Amino acid sequence: MANFTGVVKWFDNERGYGFISANDGNDVFVHHTSVKEEGHNKDLHEGQEVTFDITQADRGPSAINVQKL
Repeated sequence: MANFTGVVKWFDNERGYGFISANDGNDVFVHHTSVKEEGHNKDLHEGQEVTFDITQADRGPSAINVQKL
């Protein structure tokens, strides 16, 4: 795992998942359970800058330890 930065490409707050465009040009899946926020404010918004780590999931790369900037 390594630390990456990127921008939220899209995120469906009702379904709790979306994609981040990493600064290296790759899109990475993100699930709301991977957003590190106090309380229940795990919503992400298009264009929001984030830092994250990447792990390999069954369906490809997935963002973990996501933090809003």
